[in-house]
Amino acid sequence: MVILKKVRGWISSIVIAFVLSLIIGIFIIQPYKVDGHSMDPTLQDNQRVFISKLSHTFSYLPEYGDIVIIDSRVNRNRTFMDDVMDNPVFQLFSNKDERTFYIKRVIGKPGDVLEFKNSKVYRNGELLNEPYIQETMSYTSDEQWVVPDNHVFVMGDNRNHSEDSRIIGFIPLNHVIGKKVL
Repeated sequence: MVILKKVRGWISSIVIAFVLSLIIGIFIIQPYKVDGHSMDPTLQDNQRVFISKLSHTFSYLPEYGDIVIIDSRVNRNRTFMDDVMDNPVFQLFSNKDERTFYIKRVIGKPGDVLEFKNSKVYRNGELLNEPYIQETMSYTSDEQWVVPDNHVFVMGDNRNHSEDSRIIGFIPLNHVIGKKVL
């Protein structure tokens, strides 16, 4: 009888810990491992960071320069089940070959006009001061990018080796999973 009580106590403790870890990972904070070199020199490949998911939970608009985790599948709607399955507990069972989460820097917010001239980024006609860039960007375009409502424009710090909004397009706000905090 005493052993049965101890086993029940352990099982209930494990269930409570599991539920709390899910709640924390879905709504509050989550670890993330940088995969690739698109954020060099700011973040290195395999570096571990923590992301606050509060901006995603409460639909806050990220600030200019924030480093965010995005779901790059911009042509599909995200649901609550996506948030649940993004939890590290369930990622153990997901397809590791499918890279869907990118870490990038917010460059444009709704209504901003972005231009890429002379290997530089201009937002609303003003040259951006980007001290985190080490290499001159080789990308230029005659096109003006106007960020639509409820979207952001993101770029990697390693501009010449980054799959970002220039390629995948504008990022819907509900695809901004969280903001780097540590």
